[in-house]
Amino acid sequence: MAAGGADKFSVLLPTYNERENLPLVVWLLARTFQESGNNFEIIIIDDGSPDGTQEIAEQLEKIYGSDKIVREIISVLFSSGTAYIHGMKHATGNFIVIMDADLSHHVSLYFIKQKEGNFDIVSGTRYKGNGGVYGWDLKRKLISRGANFITQVLLRPGASDLTGSFRLYRKEVLQKLMEKCVSKGYVFQMEMIVRARQLGYTIGEVPISFVDRVYGESKLGGNEIVSFLKGLLTLFATT
Repeated sequence: MAAGGADKFSVLLPTYNERENLPLVVWLLARTFQESGNNFEIIIIDDGSPDGTQEIAEQLEKIYGSDKIVREIISVLFSSGTAYIHGMKHATGNFIVIMDADLSHHVSLYFIKQKEGNFDIVSGTRYKGNGGVYGWDLKRKLISRGANFITQVLLRPGASDLTGSFRLYRKEVLQKLMEKCVSKGYVFQMEMIVRARQLGYTIGEVPISFVDRVYGESKLGGNEIVSFLKGLLTLFATT
């Protein structure tokens, strides 16, 4: 941790057709950081959304200031990994928070958990303590539970939620992991934790209540499930 309370948190927020969700999630983030006294910036990485998300991001930049809201537009469809790589170019904080913009991830006290154990990574978990999932149908619950169970058996990663995308990283740790990771899409988050264990980084977990998106549709489909299974087998064979 930086001395004298000089820590800064850069939130990487990939978006695609999130015009309804973006103002609220930015407001929640700004309020939480301001109330906690932590310095922050929110980096919105938009994939050329046709629904007006970019215009909303521009308005938010005017409201909160360009020192708090940074806009990045990507002209080709991104995966989780490539979005974070683009966002990292603009991040000035020594801690990086990655999360979704669909309001399924509520802002939590990740920075408090990090200080408690001086962790390299703090990961949200739906499958430990009082964590849980709300608003999903049985199919999605089975897919998520099944993916995590298979991963635990095959890879023994030392974390209870491998497919979640709400995490805090030390900036230098995230940069190192991105150099090592080769996966894209749904399996990217899993590989990040597996590689972190390989490199000896410390991982803390915070139970979270995952609530299904308020607006828009989930991007999880059959192709993502197939990619996950392929990625899982690749990690099993190479780790």
